[in-house]
Amino acid sequence: MCGQVWVRTLRRWARAVGRDAGMVTSEYAMGLIAAVGFAGLLYKVVTSGQVRAALQAVVEKALDVQF
Repeated sequence: MCGQVWVRTLRRWARAVGRDAGMVTSEYAMGLIAAVGFAGLLYKVVTSGQVRAALQAVVEKALDVQF
């Protein structure tokens, strides 16, 4: 009995997932715009003076390590 319920549930889920096979063009465009916006924001943060100085300090500290 429980096995039949499980199989029916899986079949329903598979049919529901199969209907939506991917993003439509508008969803793809919105996702692309969001990704580009996030990349631009991340670039601005990473290239700011404070973050650049912190990253440079980390790299210099790593290069000064004696083995």
